Amino acid sequence: MVILTKEQKQEAANTGLWLPQLERDACGVGFVCSIKGVTSSKIMSDARTMLERMAHRGACGCDNDSGDGAGVLTAIPDDLYRKSVKEQDGSDLPPFGQYATGILFLEEESYKQAKEAFQDLARACGLRVIAWRKLGTNRECIGEEARKTEPLIRQVFVSAEYAESDPAKFERSVYLLRKQAVSSMTKQEVECYVCSLSTSTIVYKGQFNTHQLFKYYEDLTNPEYQTHLALVHSRFSTNTFPSWNRAQPNRILAHNGEINTLRGNINLMRAREGVMKSKHYRDDLQKLFPIVEEGLTDSGCLDNVMEFLVHAGGRSLPEAAMTMVPEAWEKDDDMSTEKKHFYRWAAMSMEPWDGPALLAFSDGRYIGAILDRNGLRPARYYLTEDDHLYLSSEVGVNDIPIESVVKKV
Repeated sequence: MVILTKEQKQEAANTGLWLPQLERDACGVGFVCSIKGVTSSKIMSDARTMLERMAHRGACGCDNDSGDGAGVLTAIPDDLYRKSVKEQDGSDLPPFGQYATGILFLEEESYKQAKEAFQDLARACGLRVIAWRKLGTNRECIGEEARKTEPLIRQVFVSAEYAESDPAKFERSVYLLRKQAVSSMTKQEVECYVCSLSTSTIVYKGQFNTHQLFKYYEDLTNPEYQTHLALVHSRFSTNTFPSWNRAQPNRILAHNGEINTLRGNINLMRAREGVMKSKHYRDDLQKLFPIVEEGLTDSGCLDNVMEFLVHAGGRSLPEAAMTMVPEAWEKDDDMSTEKKHFYRWAAMSMEPWDGPALLAFSDGRYIGAILDRNGLRPARYYLTEDDHLYLSSEVGVNDIPIESVVKKV
């Protein structure tokens, strides 16, 4: 595994045999959650154990200490952030749900320019930046190769006057800002990667192996970090150059496997852009294009479309997942008639994104997983008597007393 700078990647794409459009991932993925929505630090502890026991599903670099990538998606730890922002910035965050937050990967040289540009974009989207937070990190725990491309990491908080009165509009504005930050910063040639921007979830990730993630971000080992869900990912990149940005989870999903119909899926999404309309976004719909951004892996493209269906298409997350990655339903005699009718309808609105693939996804309200119809990237889950659900692409990633298991599949 070789870690390249942005300039080196561009040179490799222009002069070498590497094709960015053939980026693939083969990884370890899983999640822990309380099905009753009860927050605790145990969720994070169990997620850490799960991730570290999937070390064999990730790759390491030539220094034997730089990973292909690892990350975790959780619910927003409101109490922790509220206290930290007050200490750092002297600001009081709005009530939970009335602000959105996310972690940004920036560059030291263009940090001030990126910060000003992001604030300008927020104003243009009807939002305001209320705080910037410097995260506690430990670069000594990561590999030499990963340190060469380590970004400047900041957390941003945004809100709006209408966040309480019209939360749906606020959610749409946050998504618009996320998309605009990518397209506008790219045009300005300013480095600004938005790991996530949400009112309910947060993503911590980077160029780590599975044992480095929780050591690098101080937040993740803080006892005050309380969450009801944690989705983890250990990355093994295939046919790709790893980077901090390509680590997973993405903004809404984590993916094990690959998408082998990718070129057709992307082309059809681009074709649809010409006939799309939205009663909510109206003329601003064009600002969400391209739906599938440039230079992404197959997992990133999948995430872009699922994110679009949820935020702009008005679909629930399970509906979006089932539309994109349907089961083998036509000859399944055990499937309900209602579910078959859904899949028949979905087949007319979108072609399948075929793997083999295992997807785990969450938007804070829902967390779940789905296999594509080939079924070649299996997963197993356990439900325990304390209402905790453990799902992963491996068996044995958590020590669960057999007498506490209520159900396993």
